[in-house]
Amino acid sequence: MDDFLIIDNKKFRSRLLTGTGRHKNVKELIKSIENSKTEIITVAIRRINLEDKKEENILEIIKSKHLTILPNTAGCATTKDAVFTAELARELTESDWIKLEVIPDSKYLLPDPIGTLKAAEELVKKGFKVLPYISADPVLALELEKIGCVTVMPLGSPIGSGQGIHTLESIKIIIDQSKIPVIVDAGIGVPSDAALVMEAGADAVLINTAIAQAENPGIMASAFRLGVKSGRQAFLGGRIPKKNIAIASSPPKK
Repeated sequence: MDDFLIIDNKKFRSRLLTGTGRHKNVKELIKSIENSKTEIITVAIRRINLEDKKEENILEIIKSKHLTILPNTAGCATTKDAVFTAELARELTESDWIKLEVIPDSKYLLPDPIGTLKAAEELVKKGFKVLPYISADPVLALELEKIGCVTVMPLGSPIGSGQGIHTLESIKIIIDQSKIPVIVDAGIGVPSDAALVMEAGADAVLINTAIAQAENPGIMASAFRLGVKSGRQAFLGGRIPKKNIAIASSPPKK
């Protein structure tokens, strides 16, 4: 059965997006990419050292595997920084896609809703396809959709924390009201977390730290691929309703 993730009229078979940060070495990164079967990989533009051959190889690796590069504005604390970084990313990657992050909070790394909305408005006007990273705020998600963002990316819990999904009820509201893809990003620690939000109807998840910092990133990448696929299949299959009483699985004798 064809079941594509569609972003900006582009079709993808994989609903698992991954990142390049925090991998111990390029070899582990490549193994993770291959095992995850991802088709979209995000790269922090501000953290690329253009004079470092190894850093440049990350972009070349992604291009050589014919994967979609999703540059991001990680490290930007203001709207101005985020817009500038997005423009730099467009020159570097020749792509209009940008994962928008505006994070002035250095302790909890929570995204700035006002700065994000302002940056998104400016970037959409400049022709970018904006994928904004946000707290699980249904009102903000709707506003971002209205101004022309191609996805919304609510967090499950603080980025890199591995705490799992603390915002499920808000994510469900965002899913229910959104006409654009909802990609859950941040806080996911294990494949069961990914399966949980996929079962709830999320269109995709983005995983970075949970794979990169695992004891065996290659195996964990495979596990996340299966978790995402399982959660999506469960959503499409339609769970049975919850009841307050037991229901026998075999019909009673007449």
